[in-house]
Amino acid sequence: MSWSMVAALGLLGLSLAQDTAPLFDPVQGYRLTHYRGVVPAPPDGVTRIDGAAARTLWRTRRAIFVDASPAAGVRDAATGRWALYEVHRTIPGAHWFPDSGRGVLATGIDRWLTQGVRRLQAGHRGKPVVVFCYADCWMSWNAALRLRRAGVRDVRWYAEGLDGWRDMDLPTVAATPER
Repeated sequence: MSWSMVAALGLLGLSLAQDTAPLFDPVQGYRLTHYRGVVPAPPDGVTRIDGAAARTLWRTRRAIFVDASPAAGVRDAATGRWALYEVHRTIPGAHWFPDSGRGVLATGIDRWLTQGVRRLQAGHRGKPVVVFCYADCWMSWNAALRLRRAGVRDVRWYAEGLDGWRDMDLPTVAATPER
């Protein structure tokens, strides 16, 4: 590859490293890059649910919904607070843990997610935890696997996520990151 092609890639915000980086962590199995893509199956120990099941669980309030969508913004690692550049819309009643589905997490995100879900489950241990982001997105898959490995028993993965929710003409609300 010529230097002019390398320079052109740099101007486009791309790098050769992106093309050669592994898609999955060889030890943990989390998807590391290219998060938008076909996800063929749920993670081990996690049940995949469709839109109808997600809608029923939401309407009957029989589940805890966890949104693992990325944030358009920056998280202050010291305080855990987010400075958002854009409004994020989610399923009403869902708890948004931005960036918790990345393959490599920023400092404190893993603890924030797992402790947050445990707090939400307090007194509701029998409720399943429904994890979602967007259709064809590995972030919810990663977050579901992370919660299952942290000992959350009934993790369900709503693979169609916010895209599927909107396709069913169901409401969304402006979200703020979970504290």
